[in-house]
Amino acid sequence: GQVNGEPAAEVFKTYHIPRSGKLSVARVWTGSVNDGSTFGEHRVSGLYRLMGYNQETVKEAVVGDIVAMGRMDGVNTGDVLTPKGENPKEMPWPEPLSPLYSAAIRSENREDEVKLSTAISKLIDEDESLKIQHDNDTHQMLLWGQGDIHLQVAADKLKERYNVTVKTERPEVPYKETIRKPIKQHARHKKQSGGHGQFGDCKIRMEPLPRGSDFEFANEIFGGSIPRQFVPAVEKGIQQSRMRGYLAGYPVVDFKVTVFDGSFHPVDSNEMSFKMAGSLAFKDAMTRAKPTLLEPIMNVEIYSPSEFAGDLMGDLNSRRGRIGGMEPRGAMTAIKAQVPIAEMLTYEQQLTSATGGRG
Repeated sequence: GQVNGEPAAEVFKTYHIPRSGKLSVARVWTGSVNDGSTFGEHRVSGLYRLMGYNQETVKEAVVGDIVAMGRMDGVNTGDVLTPKGENPKEMPWPEPLSPLYSAAIRSENREDEVKLSTAISKLIDEDESLKIQHDNDTHQMLLWGQGDIHLQVAADKLKERYNVTVKTERPEVPYKETIRKPIKQHARHKKQSGGHGQFGDCKIRMEPLPRGSDFEFANEIFGGSIPRQFVPAVEKGIQQSRMRGYLAGYPVVDFKVTVFDGSFHPVDSNEMSFKMAGSLAFKDAMTRAKPTLLEPIMNVEIYSPSEFAGDLMGDLNSRRGRIGGMEPRGAMTAIKAQVPIAEMLTYEQQLTSATGGRG
């Protein structure tokens, strides 16, 4: 870099230190950086040389120096700082490692849940190869990283730095259910008690859809056999029932429901009655629609020294894996396979021990 000229510094690490705040660690590429230097809307407030946990105050950093800059809110890992606040194009930043392995995490104390989300966002700001995901199917919070040790270190940081104790658990497998046979079903919900009763009556057609279609609903009512305002109630009843599952409590997906006929009572029919009728029609149809369980499958690529390839393929077969091919790469071999997620939850430890940490 040039000693003279405008300063440019590349932020390659971010630390959130309790009581000290946010520190942006940067390498000076050109010019010099002082305590009080401004980069666009950001002003350096404190310039330090880091020695382990110790911070040594410095007045100036020149080309080649690595320094920590204080109070740089809004500056992230990968930013290149210049006086105009622009990223020079000739300084590309490598992509962070993609997350490979997850664990479900939850705070031990309910009152720590708000603290947990704040602490995790700070950890991710420090380490971009960590990711957080809320799984809508299993309702778990998943922390993704490079492996078991990586996630364990993250959990230790949460406890030591932010006083949030978390439990890590194996992620639940998001199974789903579907149907294999088209079916027609008639259902009637009728209840008579003093005064107004309840009456809902509908005929539905259920048919399988291709994978990934989720759920479709169609209305083919002609001639007002069910009043228009009650048709959404039929769909609502089916939606609620399908999310509860039929075989094992998992959501039913990849099917279409068409409501094509029904009847109503001028006094006793209401939204609740047709919701109940829709739910009944769905449950009765499931008994005859050849319901089946859907298991999530991973596309897996394993990269290891060639001497372990045979053992690894045998292990994948025992995990109900389907081998897709092998490709030699020098002394290494890449194995491609499709394996059920349920069989891969403990695979990282197995691969590490089977290959001496080289796979």
